[in-house]
Amino acid sequence: MLPVILTIAGSDNSAGAGAQADLKTISALGAYGVTAITCVVAEVPGKVSAIHPIPAEIIAEQVRLIFGAFPVAAIKTGMLHSSAIIESVTAVLDECDARKTPLVVDPVMVATSGDALLLADAVALYRENIFPRATLVTPNLDEVRVLTGKFVTSVAEMREAGRELAAEHRCAFLIKGGHLRESVSTDLLVTPEGEIVEFTAPFIPGVSTHGTGCTLSAAVTTGLGRGLGLREAVGEAKQYVHRAIAASLRWEKDGHATNALHHFAR
Repeated sequence: MLPVILTIAGSDNSAGAGAQADLKTISALGAYGVTAITCVVAEVPGKVSAIHPIPAEIIAEQVRLIFGAFPVAAIKTGMLHSSAIIESVTAVLDECDARKTPLVVDPVMVATSGDALLLADAVALYRENIFPRATLVTPNLDEVRVLTGKFVTSVAEMREAGRELAAEHRCAFLIKGGHLRESVSTDLLVTPEGEIVEFTAPFIPGVSTHGTGCTLSAAVTTGLGRGLGLREAVGEAKQYVHRAIAASLRWEKDGHATNALHHFAR
């Protein structure tokens, strides 16, 4: 029987990020994806034009019904957007007795386009309500800056920031280094004990898309739901994202190019 993976995330109408990208990833990696939609986002690669939050009670009811009908093997949170949504999600996960279920937190704060996706007053609630429950948190370098107050410009600084965050929040962090745009893309898995495992893949230039963070965290969640250990799940996810970028899709319209990850590339 396929393991069931729940993603609690925003809806991206261009299907390159958010819950749509999560579902593609979960399916490609051999599990069954289910969703609780937190926001409807009007976006395409490079632009976010509108965000409409779903009422908190509707988000909670989606989660509640999923847990009542499915044996959820692992959970991912993506775009939570506001304090009200974070509070609702944490309350319903407690209600569903989900603390023993692996939880991967993609702290969606800043889009690849630079648009803010998290209201400022919600950052503290991430720290207080979400991180203590997490098996893994997967910030990109913009999100590391929000969480630490420091700009990270090198792998050495990624190591320092990862140790600081993992020690502070007592959970593992995967610091994603793709925004360094070096010849090798480096991600660092940092444990609360300070152990660091490095995952690398060649950086692929010339691909301007979005959803790599959503895809990576969904892939790790799927690996955990299939019974992989954390290090193995991260390694599989890193290679999966690399393939999706390497085989990325491209459309031309009115002199403008749009790229998207190929979630089913082999």
